Amino acid sequence: MQKAHPAVLAVTGPHDTPAVMKAVHAHLPKPHDPYTDLIPPQGIKLTPEHYAYLKISEGCNHRCTFCIIPSMRGDLVSRPIGEVMQEAENLVKAGVKELLVVSQDTSAYGVDIKYRTGFWRGRPVKTKMTELCKSLGELGVWVRLHYVYPYPHVDEVIPLMADGKLLPYLDVPFQHASPRILKLMKRPASAEKVLERIRAWRAICPDITIRSTFIVGFPGETDVEFEELLEFLDEAQLDRVGCFEYSPVEGAAANELPGALPEEVKHERRERFMKVQERISAARLQSKVGKTYQVLIDGPGLGRSSADAPEIDGAVHFKGGKTGEFKNVVIDRADAHDLYGRLQ
Repeated sequence: MQKAHPAVLAVTGPHDTPAVMKAVHAHLPKPHDPYTDLIPPQGIKLTPEHYAYLKISEGCNHRCTFCIIPSMRGDLVSRPIGEVMQEAENLVKAGVKELLVVSQDTSAYGVDIKYRTGFWRGRPVKTKMTELCKSLGELGVWVRLHYVYPYPHVDEVIPLMADGKLLPYLDVPFQHASPRILKLMKRPASAEKVLERIRAWRAICPDITIRSTFIVGFPGETDVEFEELLEFLDEAQLDRVGCFEYSPVEGAAANELPGALPEEVKHERRERFMKVQERISAARLQSKVGKTYQVLIDGPGLGRSSADAPEIDGAVHFKGGKTGEFKNVVIDRADAHDLYGRLQ
């Protein structure tokens, strides 16, 4: 890489902060500055003051055929739970009101270290998603889970949502509904089991918001299999959905599969998919009209309910409000993506 790009000063791995700083200082010695050298305990973050991302692991043990993350990031490496909880606690002390838990595979947290026991606040805690969620639920802020594979133990966190310990929000990348396509993608679970799980989750926590992403136009996807996916959407009635046309990323195993689809077919399928989901989303949001929701304000006139992750989901619009505050908003109307109301 350095031969191909001689202007690159160094090549390091993810999270290798010492190597990055060593390379920077080798080319540009850093003078001591008593003001800027005093890093706050919560570290430096790029998000607004009232929310922050909490990364719990790096890498992934799956070998999905459309993905090259393992070749770039390697296998799953979980952060020690004590370290994660200390970071979360520092962020909350610094004024963060919402923690967004992220990784490449949140459900697998701790698998690589056999759920090793760590310590937080002087007590033993296992390095496992359920235990992490219970601990984060003690901090008194919004906790939102992203990139959750539908492993069986995910069911254990749904009661925590029903009890108000976690936001009733689950981001599960289902990717498709056809058993054959899921097998070609090397994805876990089948559509039938997924539908059963969704019904069970909603029975325990009726207010749960389920977000997911899907790929259309995967190599070999037939018209029948695409229709299967649309039927799944109608059955599942997911709240938030993103859709991508299959793209042959360099190095992905799926590129070698037969039956690559023309770009216009992939585009047309994505358009049809999004029209179906837009109808579902509009109906689900319409059912919220007349109700009151707690909203975290991102800026005057703009906020998010428990159903809205920043930047990827919809928003709640109203007049007034102060950034970082929690307010109740009465919903007056809805469109396919957003809610509109007034501060209570």
